[in-house]
Formats: sequence, C-alpha cells, structure tokens
Amino acid sequence: LATNDPRVAADELEKIKGKLQEPERQWAWSQIALQAAKKHMTETVEWYANAGKTPLSDEGAQWKVRAALRAQEWGVVRDTIQAMPPTLAALPEWTYWLGRALKAGGRTTEADALFGKIAGQTHFYGNLADEELGRTVLPPPKAAATTAEEQKAAQDNLGIRRALAFFRMDLRTEAVKEWNWALRGMDDRELLAAANLAKRNQIWDRAINTADRTKNEHDFTLRFLAPYGETVRPAAQNQSLDDAWVYGLMRQESRFITSAKSNVGASGLMQLMPATAKWVARKIGLRSFNHGQVNDTETNVLLGTSYMRLVMENLDNHPVLASAAYNAGPGRAKKWRADKALEGAIYAESIPFSETRDYVKKVMSNAVYYSALFNGKPDSLKARLGTIGPKTSDAPKDADLP
Repeated sequence: LATNDPRVAADELEKIKGKLQEPERQWAWSQIALQAAKKHMTETVEWYANAGKTPLSDEGAQWKVRAALRAQEWGVVRDTIQAMPPTLAALPEWTYWLGRALKAGGRTTEADALFGKIAGQTHFYGNLADEELGRTVLPPPKAAATTAEEQKAAQDNLGIRRALAFFRMDLRTEAVKEWNWALRGMDDRELLAAANLAKRNQIWDRAINTADRTKNEHDFTLRFLAPYGETVRPAAQNQSLDDAWVYGLMRQESRFITSAKSNVGASGLMQLMPATAKWVARKIGLRSFNHGQVNDTETNVLLGTSYMRLVMENLDNHPVLASAAYNAGPGRAKKWRADKALEGAIYAESIPFSETRDYVKKVMSNAVYYSALFNGKPDSLKARLGTIGPKTSDAPKDADLP
C-alpha cells in the first residue's frame, strides 16, 4: 500500500496497530516513511518519528536524512547520520550534511573538521565543503607538460596502439576495453601522456577518462575538454545559455562521443530522444529535419541547446531544475519542488531517481570547473545552485514540452 499511497497505508496501520507489538508497529512506520520520503510527502519526518529506534536499512536512513533536509529538521539530520554505519556515514554526501547540521546547531569547529575531510576533492560535495570553509573552487595547478620521451612511450605502448587501431576501425567497444587494459599500473605521468595522445586523436572520452585517473599530478584542461567549440559556444550564445553549463551537461551526457547512443534511444553529443528531437525541430522551424540527422554535430547541438533554453524558460531559468528536467523530464523536475523555497543542494540531494540525482550533481560541478577554465577565475557552486522556488500552479509556457 505504501508504495502506491503512503497515506492510505498509514490509515490502515492506525486501524490495526492494536494487534501489533511495538517493534512491529515501528518497523511498519519505517516502511511507510521510506515510501513517503521518496514522494516528498510532508508527513515523512513524523512517520519516521513513529518508527522510533527500529533499525533502518541503508536506504531507509538515507531517505530519512533527505526528508529531514527538506523539512529543515537539522537535529534529525544530525542524529540520523550519526546513527548510520560508519562506512555509510563516511560518504562525502553524509559527511557534508552532518557538517551542515552541526553548523546549524552552532558547533562550527566540529563542522569545519568534517568539511576538511572532503574539501579539495573534485566533486559536488568537495566543492561545497571548500566553500563552507571559505575557499574558492579552482582546478589544481596544472602538471608540467609531458616530455617527448613520455609521449613516445605512450605511442609505443602495444595496448594503446591496438586500441587506436580498433578506434580507426570503428570498433569502439573493443577499443575501450583495450585502452583501459593498457592503463593498468600507469603512474600519473604515463596517464597524462596517454590522455594527451587520446586528445590528439580526438578520442575525447578516453582523454577525459584517463586524465580523471591521476592521483597527484593533474591536468584539468584534459579532464574538462571542450571540443567542438566552433559549434557549441556560438549555439550557447545564440540561446543565451551559459557555455560552462552547456559543456558541463554535454560532458555528462556523452563525453563528446558524436555517435553515442543510450539504451533508451537517446543519440549524439547531447543525447536527444527521437521524440524530443522531432518536437524541438518543429518548435524552432527546422522543417528539413529527419532523425537521421540527429548525430550530425551541428544539428544535434542546435536541437540540444534549443531544448535547454526551452526547459530553462519553463522552469524559472534555474539550471538545477533544467538539468533535472533534461535527464528526467520537465514534469518530474517541477513535481520535485517543495511547498516552500528550497536550497538548491537540498533539491539535488532529494531527487528520487538515483541516476538523475547523480547526474544533476555532476553537471553542476562540471559547470564550475568549465567556468573556471574558460574565465580564468574561481566560480561558486553554491551560487549556481541558488534557491529553488516553491511549487506553483502556473501552467508551463509550453504545455507539451517533452
């Protein structure tokens, strides 16, 4: 019952609670609360309270925190994370949110110690922790350029040579396996040389993936490549979009593989679904469009950036909402708002779909690094996340927006 309608389940539990022992009642409330949390229901925190001290699954504990974040119940956030198994509580998201809960309670020294554990890490919560500590988010110092000897060693690596041969034959699956196998045991310098070789061969995804593996020496111009600039930057400008956000989304969508195709049929650099591509083409008056053009770089970017603009216009011009909409659909992005204004990071953390939740965090963190690289100065993830306005009953500008 709770899976479909937690309120009906709660009513039924009230009717039979006298027949249940206390541990059974508490366990049942924990299950109802879990389903309510995923639906962002206002009774969730109360129902979790009814669950008392019944042991929660990892999923149940995490959703209890998310529900408490949306309700601004910082004490519940703190107590729930502190009760998690140590390996779960040590994850970056719960380290950060425990820090925020402690800070909300005035325990700033303890909070800063937690932020310090993840600050400097190049992900969503590492970025936020940096900002909590008053630090700017910038790419680390760029490693020294690879030498001629290091480049030659990469070119002579038999595994890499086999991978490049497979890429030339358009055997991408075999090529990626061979490439990844060749990287085993490489140190940072060897990885950077291999990433540069991939970049020179315009194998953008392998360049990014390989540069992502370095531990101490880094090159974020490789981690955050920005190919097709002559197409993407003007398209973003024409649609009045932030090019750092566009690149952040593209990096997450396709890793700049023009022929990329998902299991659900999305295609190209911007991973457009057939129905969406057709709708956007009609909307912008691209009469000659047929689906065979969807992998053409210029057409794909035109349609993708046009869709991003239309989604932005329908969702308060907010990139967090628009990123969620791009992955899961505008209807869901709007539905996931709260009845009151919500911090952007809390909105992202409480997205019910794990794929979309991870996607939005990565897109927004990507955008910060692209902005820093494009403009040569720090950017703020907190500023980009901003505040998500409350739910409204306003009809969307494009009621049929896919």
